[in-house]
Amino acid sequence: MALEIRFPLLQVVGYQNSGKTTLVEKIVKKGTDLGYQIATIKHHGHQSSLENLHQEKDSSRHFKAGASASLLEGGGSLQLEAKTSQWTLEKLIQLYAFFENDMIVIEGYKTANHPKIVLIKQEADIELLTSLSNIVAVITWIPIQTEFPLFRIKDEDSYLQWIFNFIKSG
Repeated sequence: MALEIRFPLLQVVGYQNSGKTTLVEKIVKKGTDLGYQIATIKHHGHQSSLENLHQEKDSSRHFKAGASASLLEGGGSLQLEAKTSQWTLEKLIQLYAFFENDMIVIEGYKTANHPKIVLIKQEADIELLTSLSNIVAVITWIPIQTEFPLFRIKDEDSYLQWIFNFIKSG
């Protein structure tokens, strides 16, 4: 049974080193300052293993023993380890339906069809503007022209204000 998602989703996409993580951090910081509860989902598209983060911790023993998913709760925190083949973006979004969120910011998952902010760092990245769906804004390091709302990377106040106006408007 799918849970109803009652909060907005916003994707931040771009190629490696385009500033995605920094932008997500800025959105979360600004949103938190405005009183929003923001959850994030990050796609780790590179092949290095996240398992190494917890390699020597007791909290990973169930997972390493073969559990399909393992939760650790304590001290007000929750840690989930799960086999990634089971966790599509849509399932991760459904998981967040159990938490009190005002929005979810998704880093990566370029091919998903949620509202996207695209980061353009160099000219070769411009092809993203024709190959991706549901683009709502573009933040760029270089001068470009586009039909989408366009912001320069240094115009942080402008694009953060736009993002939260976009979120409020539904």
